[in-house]
Amino acid sequence: MALRDELLRSIWHAFTALDVDKSGKVSKSQLKVLSHNLCTVLNIPHDPVALEEHFKDDDEGPVSTQGYMPYLNKFILDKATGNFDHQDFNRMCWLLCSRKNLDRSQLLISNDDAFKVWCIFNFLSEDRYPLIIATEEIEYFLRKLTEAMGGSWVEERFEDYKLQLSVRQQSLNAWELILLVGSGQFIRGMDRQTLSMGIAEVYQELIMDVLKQGYMMKKGHKRKNWTERWFMLKLNSISYFVGEDLAEKKGDILLDGCCSVEPLQDKEGKKCLFLIKSSNKSFEISASDKKKKQEWIQAIQNCVSLLRQGRPTPHCEARQKRREIRLKLQAEQADLQLRMSELQMANEVKQLELENMRKALEEAAAKAAEEERKRLQTQTELQDRYIVDIEREKIVRQQMEEQVAQKSEELEQYLQRVKEMEGMYRQLEDALEDERRARQDEEAVRRLQARWEEEAVKRAELEEFHRQQQRAIAETKAEKQELERERLIKESELQAAMKQLDQLEEDRQGALEQYQAVMRKLEDAANNTKTWKHKVAEQEGMLRLIQPGSKGQQMITNWGPAAFSDAEFSHRQKKWQETKNEETQAQ
Repeated sequence: MALRDELLRSIWHAFTALDVDKSGKVSKSQLKVLSHNLCTVLNIPHDPVALEEHFKDDDEGPVSTQGYMPYLNKFILDKATGNFDHQDFNRMCWLLCSRKNLDRSQLLISNDDAFKVWCIFNFLSEDRYPLIIATEEIEYFLRKLTEAMGGSWVEERFEDYKLQLSVRQQSLNAWELILLVGSGQFIRGMDRQTLSMGIAEVYQELIMDVLKQGYMMKKGHKRKNWTERWFMLKLNSISYFVGEDLAEKKGDILLDGCCSVEPLQDKEGKKCLFLIKSSNKSFEISASDKKKKQEWIQAIQNCVSLLRQGRPTPHCEARQKRREIRLKLQAEQADLQLRMSELQMANEVKQLELENMRKALEEAAAKAAEEERKRLQTQTELQDRYIVDIEREKIVRQQMEEQVAQKSEELEQYLQRVKEMEGMYRQLEDALEDERRARQDEEAVRRLQARWEEEAVKRAELEEFHRQQQRAIAETKAEKQELERERLIKESELQAAMKQLDQLEEDRQGALEQYQAVMRKLEDAANNTKTWKHKVAEQEGMLRLIQPGSKGQQMITNWGPAAFSDAEFSHRQKKWQETKNEETQAQ
């Protein structure tokens, strides 16, 4: 942990303790006292004039953390070095904050043990304010404490506590952690002294960076006698004291990357010997047994290896890895939540699109049904009109037959010729009737063909809707299986609509074939009509309807009485006279 971050955590506790109203602001007089105490324990010269100059614009009231931080950084933290007693600094901040926040009535531990737990909290807390400790760090600390007390870790008990904790929050503040440890919830069967020793051991490892400690025999450099000493191994030194109370320090063995440790053979009545070679001295040490000897050799070798690699202590490195893992998990959870929200939004969009598709299909089906109803209605109207036309033609034909019958009574001498012409007229009428019917059928077929073309366009739209629905379902199939049932229903409806469209297509093909047959009939009727018109034109002079006229003197020719009319006779006479004149001129 960087020195500035370490100092800020303790100072934050002191500042919040001075904030009695929890308004985020502290009076300037209290900040002056706090700043003076900080400068004293950090061995920094205090400059009260600088404090007055910094806060001269804030005479209206108390100062917030944002207002105090610039002064704290510039005049205190920037000048802080490592040549001060960290424990004294922490105790000063502890005295300021413990009076307000610590309830000793519920604790089974002493004030000194509570202070050590507070320091451990600052070491394991997250890098954000207000300071909290995550559940993973709580479990790590409680495991360490249980192992230090010689107990066994009960995973189920902590899992139950974690479930209770997750209902409220996922972390604890410093005072909640002290209450958790001090209440003895996780140390059942242990006395207070064992708990205090366990807290002290964890404190020395995590805060004091003590990697190993214990009694061993050391050989003197001058008198060469063996003396029992209390050894304390840190990352860059081995300190040895008269006793484990650390009251009288006898010396230090400085460690660096060049140091080495090696086992020695038993000699001078001493067993379990090993040699520590530093840059300027060598130290012979005797452990109590072979296991302790191997543990110390391994621990010292680990320290030398860490110093060579420039790495921090194992517990600092492990804490950093745990934080990185938590940050990675938080980032993954945030990314997962973002992806889930995006998927949910995409799902809502897809559902809206499917709903719109369903509505469009329903509208298309309703429109197709309406068009089919109109088509049937139009077809019915055409059939009714066709029947009316046939009836009308029948009436007209009957009238013509009556007229012909009446004329046949008057034209007995021309009966045979009239009969032939009547047959010709009948055939002509049939041809004309066929032509008219063919034209009506052609018009009806054209209307049907136009309607079927519209139906084909609608079918293409429905097929496009179907393809879009297939693509949408294919994209969302893995995400939303519950939409499969609705898709099957829509697909069955679509298949029914497709069958109806296929039936309409078959009807259109049949009508097209009928239209082609009608066109052929029209061509035949047109040809017949031309033939009969030609014949009628040739026989135009042979038939003339007899109309009422005067009963004067009839003209008699070699063709018989009344073979020519007066106009015809004048025309023929004129033509005969012209021919005679031409012959005379030719002679």
